[in-house]
Amino acid sequence: MIFPPVCGGCGRTGFRWCPDCQARVPRVTEPLCEKCGIPVRKTGLCEKCQSNPPMYRLMRSWAVFDSPIQNALHTLKYRRNITGFGDVLAHQMSSFVRSLNWPLDGILPVPLGRQRLKERGYNQVALVARPLAYEMRVAYLPDALWKMRETRSQVGLNMEERRENVSKAYQAQPMAVRRKSILLMDDVATTGSTITACTEALLAAGAQEVYALTIARALSHHDLNRV
Repeated sequence: MIFPPVCGGCGRTGFRWCPDCQARVPRVTEPLCEKCGIPVRKTGLCEKCQSNPPMYRLMRSWAVFDSPIQNALHTLKYRRNITGFGDVLAHQMSSFVRSLNWPLDGILPVPLGRQRLKERGYNQVALVARPLAYEMRVAYLPDALWKMRETRSQVGLNMEERRENVSKAYQAQPMAVRRKSILLMDDVATTGSTITACTEALLAAGAQEVYALTIARALSHHDLNRV
């Protein structure tokens, strides 16, 4: 009563994630690239996956990076609206993840660097990944992957700069991932550079397969520059 929750999507008092925002989540519509999950004109692989196939098994995104999910993720990431919101978001996402029917042994979030984690105080992806692991009844593996070096923010970088920025920046724990099917989770997919770098580290450590899931997908016709 003294500190009521505020909706991460619209700011409405009394909800962490109000029914209106839940109903207005813009979904990524088919047809999708069979590999990376980006919308395409016809079923099959997108041009990027045809010319340079990603190392992960499959990647999918729950929503388009647009209002209200864009507002919610910015609130979660920058405004510290963290109390319980990740749980609510994970609960809504769980049916989508189950529908993918992926064989999973564990879920882990893309890790932050030490400096970024110190500044923010928490990993915003972990706030959703952990309750999602409980919903899916699979192991949560937050310490199985870590960032070895600090990198620049990906904001404002082009595709090649993003790739170089995160190349060989991650390392995985073999004892935690060996022979396991891992769900790697991030908040927003833009070029996929971070997902690719993490996937390389997981496979190098002996993971059997890596599936990638992001809460949202940045699409050019939804103003990619806002990411």
